[in-house]
Amino acid sequence: MKNESTFLLPLPTGTQVVLRSDYRDDSGEIASLAGSVGVVLRQPDAPDGSYLVRLVNGIEALFPRRHLAIRKLVTSTDQQSVGDQIKSKIDLYDFVIYRCIVGSQAYGLAHGESDIDRRGFYLPPADLHWSLFGVPEQLERPENEECYWELQKFIQLALRANPNILECLYTPLVETVTPLAQQLLDQRDIFLTRLVFQTYNGYVISQFKRLEQDLHAHGEIRWKHAMHLIRLLLSGIQILREGFVVLSVDRYREQLLSIRRGEQTWESIDTWRLKLHKEFEEAYQTTRLPIQPDYRKANDFLISARLSMAVGQSHP
Repeated sequence: MKNESTFLLPLPTGTQVVLRSDYRDDSGEIASLAGSVGVVLRQPDAPDGSYLVRLVNGIEALFPRRHLAIRKLVTSTDQQSVGDQIKSKIDLYDFVIYRCIVGSQAYGLAHGESDIDRRGFYLPPADLHWSLFGVPEQLERPENEECYWELQKFIQLALRANPNILECLYTPLVETVTPLAQQLLDQRDIFLTRLVFQTYNGYVISQFKRLEQDLHAHGEIRWKHAMHLIRLLLSGIQILREGFVVLSVDRYREQLLSIRRGEQTWESIDTWRLKLHKEFEEAYQTTRLPIQPDYRKANDFLISARLSMAVGQSHP
């Protein structure tokens, strides 16, 4: 949005305004200070004329447009400005309490040019979190392949059996874990439920449909994406069978890499996918995982974590 002062938007009758500078009466005395609020009673007859404004102290006077700011815009701009000033003094990356490596490095599918994908969650300071300005749901450094979710958002995604989040909780490649974060890892099984079947299956089906459309439209697909979709099905089956998320795909490594290299036909990949969907259904029928996650334990942990930041601790 363009700044109001750049264009000096016209002010309709009834608009609430704020004085940009002090208003002096005929004797030269200050009658209303800058920042005083008023309402436009009448627009000027000419574009460069003055507006008739009634101030809150009852004074009615003429003001050039450049001396008036729209109250709603001033309030919004000032709040954003103050929020930006406060946030500029706080590096939220200092509040990352869990940092791990996922992706190809954790799957055992990395090669010489593979990135290192770092994920995790952060717990913001209470005074900023509770302020008017709030905190972002996630911190991202795309150039470094880093993403950290705010703790509540992370837990919400985990409760929905989000594959990225579950892998984050179960990866063996952990770089940072505070005692508080370890408490969540110690009860990570509360997020493993039969929802895995719906979430993983649904995502793979929708993405394979897109790949098939790409194949018909362009004669080519993203082979790496196809590889990871097959890997996701393998992971989902294992979760339902074993109640644990294993990221390494050692047993299927060569088959998966051959997909990434484009060495397999689309028909063979799709055949494998359909076979895995059937295995997934069978695993769903026999799994011992609960139907729903333990919302109470997840909520209790979140409240405890929030309280830890509200009692004066500078770090969780």
